[in-house]
Amino acid sequence: MTEAREISSAPLTPRAGTCTPITPPITAPPSQYHSPSLSRSPLLSFNDNEEAANVAATKTPKTSSRPRTPPIQFISPLASPLRRAITPLASPLKRAITPLASPLRNVLHMTKLDPQDAWLPITESRNGNAFYAAFHTLCSGIGIQALVLPVAFTILGWTWGVICLTLGFIWQLYTLFLLVQLHESTEIGVRYSRYITLCVAAFGEKAAKLIAMFPYMYLSAGTCVLLISIAGSTCKIFFEIVCGPETCTAKPLTMVEWYLVFTCAAVILSQLPNLNSIAGVSLIGAITAVGYITLIWIVSVVKHDVHGVSYDPVRYGSEIKNVFSVLNALGIIAFAFRGHNLTLEIQATMPSSEKHPSRVPMWKGVRSAYFLIAMCLYPLAIGGYWAYGDLIPQNGGMLTALYAFHGRDTSRLILGITSLFVIINALSSFQIYGMPMFDDMESKYTMKKKQPCPPWLRASLRAFCGFLCFFFAVAFPFVASFAGLIGGIALPLTFAYPCFIWIIIKKPKVYGPMWWLNWGLGVLGMILSVLMIAAGIYVVIANGVEFSFFKPS
Repeated sequence: MTEAREISSAPLTPRAGTCTPITPPITAPPSQYHSPSLSRSPLLSFNDNEEAANVAATKTPKTSSRPRTPPIQFISPLASPLRRAITPLASPLKRAITPLASPLRNVLHMTKLDPQDAWLPITESRNGNAFYAAFHTLCSGIGIQALVLPVAFTILGWTWGVICLTLGFIWQLYTLFLLVQLHESTEIGVRYSRYITLCVAAFGEKAAKLIAMFPYMYLSAGTCVLLISIAGSTCKIFFEIVCGPETCTAKPLTMVEWYLVFTCAAVILSQLPNLNSIAGVSLIGAITAVGYITLIWIVSVVKHDVHGVSYDPVRYGSEIKNVFSVLNALGIIAFAFRGHNLTLEIQATMPSSEKHPSRVPMWKGVRSAYFLIAMCLYPLAIGGYWAYGDLIPQNGGMLTALYAFHGRDTSRLILGITSLFVIINALSSFQIYGMPMFDDMESKYTMKKKQPCPPWLRASLRAFCGFLCFFFAVAFPFVASFAGLIGGIALPLTFAYPCFIWIIIKKPKVYGPMWWLNWGLGVLGMILSVLMIAAGIYVVIANGVEFSFFKPS
């Protein structure tokens, strides 16, 4: 793409003896990036006949009964107007834009399904900014998964725990930088508004579905299930704290009923239409996440009176079990750095052009968010391990330890605020992690019907999605015990795939520094992913998990 400009064809003078009319100048909208929409699920399944029908439809009278395609948003203006301009003047216009032939041809090719971007919740609104990016990134990048970080320290110890946490933080921040830079391509003027879209552009449709679709959707859906499980149990604790064992006469709800209460609240809040509309929700979620993490580690450090604490790394009799335990600890650290599957989606909510690319405000928001994330993760991991050592509960981490060791000697106000913050943060995180699922389900309808989802259908799909997560949370209440396994499955999305995509799309100099760096990190990430998945399965089997199906407690 070249700098934004008006593309016009000069009036054509008819030759002598011909009746060719003089064609008026044609003005195309300013050149901006657009999205190759819907490279997902039914992914890129369009054909030339369908495209020809769409072009032919531009010639039909206004009284035609054919459903009208909504106008392209400001962020992708080249699709409809320029296509109409090209139809009657193919040859003259082609001569007029010869210097732009190659990139413009690519743009026109990629806008075949572009109108649907205006119908889907991720790209429906493009008025985001650096503040919105910071809110969304902070809400998705920090949360309940961080509470189990001290568990990894019980295996790794002080030195290796801090080293692995630091290396993991730097590594994921680097791959996050790659994703922000890869979001838009100046060569062909394309915006990759979804993680799967970028994977399809790099690996091809079949390979992307095979290696990226499952961990991408698994991380989103699995996180929502985990949020219901933890927030539901926290709702029960909050009720007991507020009501009090001596004064409360109300009959408490069962755990399944608390799950249902939280799910109903999450489904109601999920009716907000698009990703930009939940910026305020993400802000509240970010504030509460920072709040309860800070409260937990401060209370744990101040009330450091737990007896029998040991800081020696936990070791087992078998060397194989020790190795797998270390790998499982690394998986817990990897799980704490989730959120990369939402980076491109968050950046897609911003306007972008060649003069004002979205990567600039996005990177500002990301840097601010991850500064706060680092200020939360390090005190939580180090302070939590110092307070509880090897006694920290393996499943609930710091939250369970707070109630177990300091539930009686801590103010009910502090415990109540901490529990309330956990619930609010889980409610907010559910919205941003559920957005890829909502977007994917609605894309199937829009691709088939060529129109946006009606309000009743959108509400029904989101309710179905929420209650499906509720079903899995009730059916598999032990999902919180699989933090290491979940981290291993999701690790390529965060640590490996961005490096390979950079090599394929950006094509750095072979055997150059960037080439070696990305190849090394990508291969190492894939090896660690395989080892962590094996270790997570082994640790679950060796340590034992109470598989209480449909019996949350």
